[in-house]
Amino acid sequence: MMEPNRPLRILYVFRAPVGGLFRHVHDVAEALIAQGHAIGMLCDSMTGGERGERLLAGLAPRLALGLHRLPMHRNPHPSDWAAIRRVAALARAHAVDVIHGHGAKGGLYARIGGVARPGRGPIRCYTPHGGSLNYYPGSPAHRLFMAIERVLERGTDLFLFESRFIAARYHEFVHVPERPEVIALNGLYAHEFEAVAPHAEASDFLYVGEFREAKGIDTLVEALFLLANAGRHPTITLVGSGPSEARIRALIAARGIDGQFRWRGVTPAAEAFRLGRAMVVPSRFESLPYIVLEAVAGQLPLITTDVGGIPEIVPRDYPYLIPPNDPRALADAMAGMMDRPFATLKAEASAISAGIRARFSVERMVETILTAYRDTLAARRG
Repeated sequence: MMEPNRPLRILYVFRAPVGGLFRHVHDVAEALIAQGHAIGMLCDSMTGGERGERLLAGLAPRLALGLHRLPMHRNPHPSDWAAIRRVAALARAHAVDVIHGHGAKGGLYARIGGVARPGRGPIRCYTPHGGSLNYYPGSPAHRLFMAIERVLERGTDLFLFESRFIAARYHEFVHVPERPEVIALNGLYAHEFEAVAPHAEASDFLYVGEFREAKGIDTLVEALFLLANAGRHPTITLVGSGPSEARIRALIAARGIDGQFRWRGVTPAAEAFRLGRAMVVPSRFESLPYIVLEAVAGQLPLITTDVGGIPEIVPRDYPYLIPPNDPRALADAMAGMMDRPFATLKAEASAISAGIRARFSVERMVETILTAYRDTLAARRG
């Protein structure tokens, strides 16, 4: 029988080492390694970018179960079977206690590759991060992926949701799991709650994130166009990159407001936050976005849409929590923020930051996840 508190052997499986999903996995892995647990990772070899490669390189020497990479495609692909076989082989070779899949692809690989006889082998854990759950309800893709999720639910020993929103969405579109489920909120480090001071030359507003349809940057452009027509011309810095960049630039040029925009490539959040006096998050879809958590923790004045798990971070009565896809509402919020003293905005941001500090910590996130692993393993032994 396994000793209840012995170090665990854990394999994390996910697709792309980018974005909030990767930060979540990276932070949990770092903390568990420091506690003496043996960790391994399997992820895509085709994505990651400079930052992802650097973080993986820093982790690799400390991954007792190794860093394993092979091509993984976002949509269903014949190469999925190679990844599933690799998960199964790694689970056997390393006598893994826990296989934890993150995201739709990671969850697929972990739960099929981790198949074992009842009561034996690793426990199979799954954390959705939006992904397939964010397809338009009723669309062919949504129906297909929800059907797959319903099949995979039977092969899951533990659900670890990173927000109440994603848990509710899973319940609505897939199933209320018969297996244990735990909410382990994304967490931040203590130093991330220090106030960020903008540069002297900072723009009026700031966007940080990917340039793609779900992020609603076109709504932001239209809001600035409305402000320009009203004789107001705030500056804004766009930080990031993505597949929609050419379309966004074309829309800005068509609206004739090029002079209000500053462009910055992918930049660490702590540095990016100093480039603007207030943050704008115009997203159409989100789960529990790290960028909003980081902005609130850093005490940035924030305008954000009421989507996904964002209301779990800022209160429902927050005056700058606005509907998505509404340029007029966004323009009004930006104008209202510009009309208020910056010191007042910072004081309000500081109060919200203090309010989330206890709930969104890395320590609490890791403790919740590790306890859930051990409880599920103990239930199997029982």
